[in-house]
Amino acid sequence: MKKKLDAAYGVIGLGRFGEALATMLAQSGNEVIAVDKDEKKIREIRQYTDCAFVADNLSADTLKEIGIQNCDVVIICIGEQVDVSVLTTMSVIEMGVPRVIAKALSPEQGAVLEKLGAEVVYPERDMALRLGKKLLSNNFLEYVSLCNQVEIRQIPISERLIGKSIEETEIRQRYRLNIIAIENGDETNIEVIPDYRLRRDDIIVVIGKTDNITAFANEI
Repeated sequence: MKKKLDAAYGVIGLGRFGEALATMLAQSGNEVIAVDKDEKKIREIRQYTDCAFVADNLSADTLKEIGIQNCDVVIICIGEQVDVSVLTTMSVIEMGVPRVIAKALSPEQGAVLEKLGAEVVYPERDMALRLGKKLLSNNFLEYVSLCNQVEIRQIPISERLIGKSIEETEIRQRYRLNIIAIENGDETNIEVIPDYRLRRDDIIVVIGKTDNITAFANEI
């Protein structure tokens, strides 16, 4: 093992999810500690971060020797092995890492991880929901779910809205939505005023309750 290193992120488990996450974080200029038992995966990730370690076991002593306790955020990406996921999450939380995120594959696994104090993500479920929404509705491009009821969504405007002012769309009065930005090509306007008139190829970025956004998107 190498000596402890200060790092912003720790990624434990380099499956498809963990490898993609560690690579993205490192390519964005962050310091990343990557951990996996597969030496081949560690060799591959070393093109993005020097702080990559082979660990045959994920005991608290091993993780401390690697320096996981120095991370600001640790993401545990070993959802397939429930027992290892739970024990590793417990160890990292007990080390005092400020933010611990754990991958889960089932609600039951997620409930246990949440009780330990971890934030839980469901990559497969979330990707399926994202794909499903795109398949079911052709009139929005991308969304961010803030909770079960609130989203931020990109919606391309329809022909009948071209030339109308924001106020004339009555988006706030009728749908209780707020427009937080308008995009058109390479332009992004985040200071949206009521008398702004919508142009062809405008994409409005709205925030509000999911049902209200869906109603608006379907109507336009």
